[in-house]
Amino acid sequence: MRKLAIVVALSSTVLATPALARDGAWYVGGDFGGMIVEDIGFDFGLTPTVPSTSDSQIVINHDYGYDGALFVGYDLGAFRIEAEVAYKRARVDDIETTIFLPGNGFRTGTVQAPSIIAPAGGGRTSALSFMINGMLDFGDDDGVSGFVGGGVGMARVDYNNIRAFENQGAAIDDSDTRFAWQIVAGVRQAITDNIDVTVRYRFFNVDNVRTVDFRGFESESRFRSHSLLGGITFNFGGREPIATQTCWDGSVIPVTETCPPRPVVEPPVVPQMQTCWDGSSIPADQTCPPRPVGPFIVFFDWDKDEITPQAAAILDNAASAYQSTGQASVVLAGHADRSGSDAYNVGLSQRRANNVRSYLAGRGVPDGSMTTEAFGESRPLVDTADGVREPQNRRVEITFGPGSGW
Repeated sequence: MRKLAIVVALSSTVLATPALARDGAWYVGGDFGGMIVEDIGFDFGLTPTVPSTSDSQIVINHDYGYDGALFVGYDLGAFRIEAEVAYKRARVDDIETTIFLPGNGFRTGTVQAPSIIAPAGGGRTSALSFMINGMLDFGDDDGVSGFVGGGVGMARVDYNNIRAFENQGAAIDDSDTRFAWQIVAGVRQAITDNIDVTVRYRFFNVDNVRTVDFRGFESESRFRSHSLLGGITFNFGGREPIATQTCWDGSVIPVTETCPPRPVVEPPVVPQMQTCWDGSSIPADQTCPPRPVGPFIVFFDWDKDEITPQAAAILDNAASAYQSTGQASVVLAGHADRSGSDAYNVGLSQRRANNVRSYLAGRGVPDGSMTTEAFGESRPLVDTADGVREPQNRRVEITFGPGSGW
């Protein structure tokens, strides 16, 4: 059993890696490697017709052996089926017995010795098997891949000349053919388009092997082995891979087919745009809104409506600015301070607005585009108490464009 633990540890690395074989191809191959045979116990009857009820009277332990196989199979895709012939052989290392074996004397049907373990004088165990296997494959055909599976069939197990002493007769020298089964797992590496190398683990089992011992008593035993094998596989043909192409829409089709035509998409008509003075963007065939000007403010002396030289200069600028407004409307708003009565200041602010209107009309501003408003002292620029003379409240404000004025 100590050798069984070693094999299980080695084979666990094989079982951890899965793979995929080459689809639609016949293949042949072989593998060969080391083998460990589990201890084989023989249960002998007390007479040729009476089975024993005690533990096994002989147990043989084997040295490391070898295992080799040839196989032919066909790959169906993710599954393979194959026929295999294999041969296993191991030399007997030692014998554990509770009966005297040839050379030490014995008394038929009685136990004549305590349990002892002694080196074997010779002998070997072999198994010739014919199996049908099924394999499930995983992975990439062109790289490292793996497989797991099993098989059933028949095996002939031969215990050949197993003896306790070299110069004595055999204790067991018989064979039997029985049903056999196995479990297989491994990894594969493709090295060319048609050749793979493999590492394979195989557990092999044959139960109810019936043989006759040196006394003529029938025995029953079981053959179990664990093998770690290296091999090579030759693949023949297989389905040719279909060459594909990727179309503009991301679909993948055979190269023998034609991609669907690209849809004709008319480019969108992008109107030409212009950026106006206020940062807005409008189509080039439209007109930007007029640039606002003003407001302009002119001031008057106390209780006066005459235009001062300083006011005239401002009004001249206002008349020039009007030319860039695109014939905008002009609103003239007259104001007064709070030094007089409300009624008087309304009239004074109206006269001031009228005088500004006359001055601008003389400077090219159409009279029809101008309107006047008189607010008196109701909207001071500087808020004061009643009766206070404030120069900034004695004014006319000139504004251009829609919404002009107060």
